[in-house]
This record gives sequence, C-alpha cells and structure tokens, in this order.
Amino acid sequence: MSKNEIQGLLSKVKVIVIVGLSNDPLKHSFSVGVYLKKHGFRIVPVNPFVKEVLGEKSFKSLLDIPTEIQKNIDVIDIFRKSEDVPLIVQQAIELKRKIGRPFVVWMQEGVSNESAAETARQAGLNVMMDVCLMKTFMQLGAAKQQGHNSSYYYDS
Repeated sequence: MSKNEIQGLLSKVKVIVIVGLSNDPLKHSFSVGVYLKKHGFRIVPVNPFVKEVLGEKSFKSLLDIPTEIQKNIDVIDIFRKSEDVPLIVQQAIELKRKIGRPFVVWMQEGVSNESAAETARQAGLNVMMDVCLMKTFMQLGAAKQQGHNSSYYYDS
C-alpha cells in the first residue's frame, strides 16, 4: 500500500482484532493493546488461552467472535508466528466474504508470510507485513500534529 493509502485507511479504523493478544504486561502485544485502547480504539482479543485481556472478552478464533462484533472489524492485527498466519488469513477471508469485513490484515514486526499475504490481497484485503501497528499510528499522529505528510515517515 502507498503512504497515502495507509494514512487514509487507518484514519477510518475503529475496531481492531488482536490475534495473539497476551495478558502478560511484559509482552509487546499487551503494550500495543493498551496503546490502542487508550487512544479510543475498540480492541477484540483473540487468544484461546485467556478469557479476558484489558477488560475485553477473549475469543478462541476470528470465527468465534460474535457476528455483531464481526460486522465492525476494521483490522486484524497478528501477533503470531509467521507459520500460523495462513489459518488466520483464511478466517479473515471467510469473514470478508460473509460480512464484507475486515479491510486489513496487519502482521506485526517479525511476522511475515508472503504466500498468505498474496492470498489475502487476492481476496480484496489490504496487507501490511513486518510493521508495528502502534508505531504506525504514533508516526501518523506525530505527522498530523506537526503538519507533515505521512510520507515523511515511510520508505517508498
């Protein structure tokens, strides 16, 4: 995605599913969840090993999220091993076909799977790989506050 597409897309985000959101405050996924929630985003945890994270009920998979929540999902933020991404992408595609959402599959820093990314793109999803969603929001916020175009913060 281009720099302007990223900024335009993220300016509309309200609901973010965090796959692999940990309840351990020392984990990066927890920090990202705290940041996003603090900045007004609705977070939906997906982690089969915890019942609740940051005051939000955790679900076992994307498909276990109730339909009334699924209808509002904008981004699937993935904190899982790269080899786990294809199953998550398949579930995201299933949701996209069923209800027209999500719009973005976002693989956090250290997570990339080109095959799954291509599958997601072919299904009409936008894809980011190996990029921290929190850092991106922070950079876009800094760009807005300073009156800069977000292109200042991204490589071409």
